[in-house]
Amino acid sequence: MPAASKSSSTGICYLVGAGPGDPGLLTIRGKECIELADVVVYDYLSNVEFLRYARPDAEKIYVGKKAKDHTLTQEGINKLIVEKARAGKIVTRLKGGDPVLFGRGAEEAGELVDAGIAFEIVPGITSAIAGPAYAGIPVTHRSHCSQLTIFTGHEDPTKQESSLDYAKIAQADGTKVMLMGVERIEEITKKLIENGAKPNTPIALTRWATTGRQRTIEGTLETIAGIVQETGFKAPAVCVIGTVVLERDKLNWFEKRPLFGKRIVVTRTRQQAGGLTKQLGQLGASVLEIPTIKIEPPQDLKAFGQLVMDSHTYEWIVFTSPNGVDRFFEMFYKLYDDARSIGAAKIAAIGPGTAERVKAYHLAVDLMPEKFVAEGLIKAFKEQSVENQTVLWVKAESTREVLGNELVGMGAILDEAIAYRTVPEDADHESITQFKEEGADVITFTSSSTVEHFLELKVPLPEGIKVASIGPITSDTLRKHGVRIDIEAKEHSIPGLVKAIEKHLGSK
Repeated sequence: MPAASKSSSTGICYLVGAGPGDPGLLTIRGKECIELADVVVYDYLSNVEFLRYARPDAEKIYVGKKAKDHTLTQEGINKLIVEKARAGKIVTRLKGGDPVLFGRGAEEAGELVDAGIAFEIVPGITSAIAGPAYAGIPVTHRSHCSQLTIFTGHEDPTKQESSLDYAKIAQADGTKVMLMGVERIEEITKKLIENGAKPNTPIALTRWATTGRQRTIEGTLETIAGIVQETGFKAPAVCVIGTVVLERDKLNWFEKRPLFGKRIVVTRTRQQAGGLTKQLGQLGASVLEIPTIKIEPPQDLKAFGQLVMDSHTYEWIVFTSPNGVDRFFEMFYKLYDDARSIGAAKIAAIGPGTAERVKAYHLAVDLMPEKFVAEGLIKAFKEQSVENQTVLWVKAESTREVLGNELVGMGAILDEAIAYRTVPEDADHESITQFKEEGADVITFTSSSTVEHFLELKVPLPEGIKVASIGPITSDTLRKHGVRIDIEAKEHSIPGLVKAIEKHLGSK
């Protein structure tokens, strides 16, 4: 069966290169394939963050292959993807880096062909190129070389018959890049030197390249094995051999970012975590997402819909969260097809994040407080005259009533539209296990509900971890539960929280 065709009775398998680890290096086509999938089969080197692009009902199967530790053998993986596709499923097989560069993607494709299953190979950015680049090492450079050799160190160089010709590799001009060889670095470097490579040739190893966990060590062919042993350096790592390594002193951009080497936990909803994760990641942090809450419709959706339908009759519409904005307009555009149907209502937003969501629907915000909490919004309203004015407050099911009480006290005629409720997220066991085993430098909380639901997981905070709060209300909830706050954002917003974390960790 040709690779491009697909029968009505069988599914299709996408063999997708997930890139080297940085979420930004996943290709657009790769993301599309994850979104399409009924089944996502992912391995040890593919970033688990990509699973959030999958449909909530998609089956996610970890096949975690790494040296001497296989959750599923290669034969088992081949059988699995054929079985799922044969059942009519759309299968996306996520493989770290590129699927066919030492990735056995061609073998998996061959199995699919033999089984009569349609497939597509989606190339990915390989760590052989991206890893060195993130370590400040260009694999080619006019001042050094114009040739590149890529080889695998996965096989044992001491075995009698090797598929690698170490003499040719040693004597090849230009840069050599080795994948999967850290455990055998001593034998491999000896073989290269024995076959003519200069012992003083510069070499660099970069572990977990392109992620916030990246670490690089440097040496020469003669010294690197000792450095690996001394530092306890382990796989997964990419190795660069050649004088291009000397460019690292000048071009090392990634490891100089302000939060590089720091692991930060994000506890927001899966849908909202991306913004905070991205901002922290851009500053070099390694981000671990442990979503503690999810957003669900209000229990009385009909009552909410009726208030949205009547929104044009109000003089003020008050939004106190981005979620409230989105849920309001999702309902609004089910009822109306023209933004002007909202009438002449003025709009108040509690802070810049909420205001940005309003602006995304092409509406202006008329009132936003200096302090992005309910008390700040109350103060701003006191400078207005709301006596006898109709106000629609779009809110979550469980929200402090201070704003509503104060507006009524000012003489406003208030209706409360319950737009959504926050409920506990299903425990993300993989992220929690990683948190327990590896710890973190900072854990962030962006609302009282993230605090309460995280504590319900009964996951102990590692010794020495810093607790970061988005603002005083969240901080009060933390204190109520006996949790010390180390970092509190002066500007009670996601950018403000990121800025506070950067300032705190940068001062250490």
